[in-house]
Amino acid sequence: MARFTLPRDLYYGKGSLEVLKTLNGKKAMVVVGGGSMKRFGFLGKTVSYLEQAGMKVQLFENVEPDPSVETVMRGAKAMRAFEPDWIVSIGGGSPIDAAKAMWTFYEYPETSFEDLITPFSFPELRQKAKFLAIPSTSGTATEVTAFSVITDYKTGIKYPLADYNITPDIAVIDPELAETMPPKLTAHTGMDALTHAIEAFVSTLNSPFTDPLALKAIQMVFDYLPDSYTGDMKAREQMHYAQCLAGMAFTNALLGIVHSMAHKTGAAFSTGHIPHGCANAIYLPYVIKFNAKNAGDRYADIAKFAGLKGADDAELIQKLCNKIDEYNRKLGIPKTLKEFGIDEAEFKDKVSKIAGLAVGDACTGSNPRPITSEEMEKLLTCCYYGTEVDF
Repeated sequence: MARFTLPRDLYYGKGSLEVLKTLNGKKAMVVVGGGSMKRFGFLGKTVSYLEQAGMKVQLFENVEPDPSVETVMRGAKAMRAFEPDWIVSIGGGSPIDAAKAMWTFYEYPETSFEDLITPFSFPELRQKAKFLAIPSTSGTATEVTAFSVITDYKTGIKYPLADYNITPDIAVIDPELAETMPPKLTAHTGMDALTHAIEAFVSTLNSPFTDPLALKAIQMVFDYLPDSYTGDMKAREQMHYAQCLAGMAFTNALLGIVHSMAHKTGAAFSTGHIPHGCANAIYLPYVIKFNAKNAGDRYADIAKFAGLKGADDAELIQKLCNKIDEYNRKLGIPKTLKEFGIDEAEFKDKVSKIAGLAVGDACTGSNPRPITSEEMEKLLTCCYYGTEVDF
């Protein structure tokens, strides 16, 4: 028996933030990141709308990019003191991911972080509060997913937490928030969305329910990302919807080793943090080549759906990789980890350990081709130097 889970309600379109006025509740804790949502006025609107709904509002601010275990625990402590019946998170993937984890520890203080690392092991939520998510970036789709990525900075490891319990009750997809993204963030989040859709389509858990969502998202990213990157706000709106469709697909079909690799390399190197969407964009063409032995027909279907032509599956797959490479160039994303600036000596020193961690990542299990630690090390080495994946 399979399952397909989405938020109970999804509100979209310009001005849809106003739906907050209609919530029924007594107290709302608003979880937010840095200053951008405050600076552009969206945090103020959120608080005002919630107060118009008759709620007392408390803020938990300054969730860092790639939120830490410590931030999650501080947020949960604040929630236990305030006792909200709504948790509202606004901003990029980081504050929403953090709020999902805070929600769990708010309702179950005795739970440890280690208890949640095993996928789909969460206790039953909604005992104290419901959850509403408002994304300001067009990539993570955490507003519709059963996932939260939390970083343990003591080890440098990102942990993807997974459970349908943390799928938000309500998602508000208001493209006015996405208009605030700078170009680099637009590029990285857009390629993150593309990776979500492609990995969902080739996942071992793909289904007739997820395939149409994934394919439509891929088509929309290819159609709208370049113009969104250069500041076309009509394209930016369509990208905000595309990333949400990709999220609906991958939260049910799951992902693959592009994300396993990104999770385990993002915070691993002292010479530079690799933004998640940038890492996905770098790894995606290499992983397609690796996975093609098992999922060549699925990648060829993506290429055909995107309007690419080829005499056979191999040519279609190559053209799909070429198209992704072309988009990365347009978006200023490097082709290799070496080009990104990761120190070669440090890479060689750490790659074996990173490979083992990536194989053990929660996303690896639904990858279409099984992979060993030795193969993962070879694949990461190809991504570092830009060498051909031929194994």
